[in-house]
Amino acid sequence: MKSRITVAWSTVASLLALLPGMAAHAHAGLPETSNVTLRRGHPQDFFSGTTFGAVISRDSGKTWRWVCPDAMGYGGWRPEAYLWRETGDILAATGSALLHSPDAGCSWRTHPFFKSTWVTGLAAHPTDDRVFHAVTGRPGIANGVYRSDDGGETWTATPLLRTGLELNAVRVSPVDPRRLYVSGVSNNQMVVLRSDDAGDTWQEFPHALPELLRPYALTVVAVDPVAVDVVWVRVSAQGYTHLLRSEDGGRTLTQVTVLDDTFINMDLSSDGGTAWVGTLNYFFMGASTGPLEKQPLPTGNACVLRDGETLYGCGSTWLHDWALARSTDQGRTWEHIFALYEIQGTQLCPRGTPVRDLCPARWPQLAEQLGAPLYPDGGVEEPPPPDAGTPDAGTPDAGAADAGQQPPEQRPPEPKSGGCAAAAGPALPLLLLLSSLLPRRRGPRRPHR
Repeated sequence: MKSRITVAWSTVASLLALLPGMAAHAHAGLPETSNVTLRRGHPQDFFSGTTFGAVISRDSGKTWRWVCPDAMGYGGWRPEAYLWRETGDILAATGSALLHSPDAGCSWRTHPFFKSTWVTGLAAHPTDDRVFHAVTGRPGIANGVYRSDDGGETWTATPLLRTGLELNAVRVSPVDPRRLYVSGVSNNQMVVLRSDDAGDTWQEFPHALPELLRPYALTVVAVDPVAVDVVWVRVSAQGYTHLLRSEDGGRTLTQVTVLDDTFINMDLSSDGGTAWVGTLNYFFMGASTGPLEKQPLPTGNACVLRDGETLYGCGSTWLHDWALARSTDQGRTWEHIFALYEIQGTQLCPRGTPVRDLCPARWPQLAEQLGAPLYPDGGVEEPPPPDAGTPDAGTPDAGAADAGQQPPEQRPPEPKSGGCAAAAGPALPLLLLLSSLLPRRRGPRRPHR
């Protein structure tokens, strides 16, 4: 079977090379992983966002199961990252709603507190599992920073709340959790804002960046693990991603590198000396002061997450036979964790939850695309595991993002085509051919571990 899989993926890679422009966008809108998180205090629990919902593992990556997007209710606003509490709750900002699952991914709802605004960023306290900060960025209304001290159940506004401000990201320093960084636009000017007292007071630093041609979307993307004043931002300009670094708490910025690709995320080594950057097509590594060099792996939707001294990376199953891998040598070599064709049906959830009610019927069609085991029942005949979360504070929402609370013209701008989830029109016939070439598994059900 392994030889057949290898041949199938080799054929896929060869055909992808025939697509126009695929040298720069080899995955062509095919199903991909896009981010990964570990449950706090439970390193055996993985949750990976994908272009087709999410996948979850509760056994150190041995077995993976699917959570369909319909059950999650995020509509077209796919989260860029998830945060998984030790209690089992999962939270995510979509750019529109704040998603919350109280039971490790079986039930999902949009938080009613933010129904009239857009939650554009979310960050967890480095040591206190109950504390979160969120930022909002809906044009035309007051936006700012909000804090929760009870795991995301209730929220209060910090003093940073005003009209003319549209925020896009928030980061909390692991060195001093009272140090917060947020970014966005203030009265049409790109800004970094900093708090040294957990959000009670703020300093604002505008950045015109005159050396860049028509820059936009200045976004805080990382904070240094040892130096409280070191913060990273990325800026888009003329199709390029500029990574900049501040050593004075956001007051001034120095360019580290320029990438001819779409930024996904980045992380830093435990001593802050090495930087890893994932982009839509490539993976980069280098000294945190630059330069960064392109690495041979991973390729395609290359996300990165450091946990201790272990590095986790997303990659394209369509290009190198794994969707998630780990590295113990700072990203020089990678060990396969799972590929998309290894997903074992839908997540095991109790009856009456959105995942149990909606996802099994959708699994066979996805399995055909991935070459995964084709379970007509979605693979859910086993008893569900015990509830790993906390009681829900409201009725789970299995519908569209924001449950229709915003009229269409009030929603955030639609995501641009050409990204990880968008397939080019001329490529569609070839994508269907690729699906027919993927390995099919029709043998006995693999044991659930």
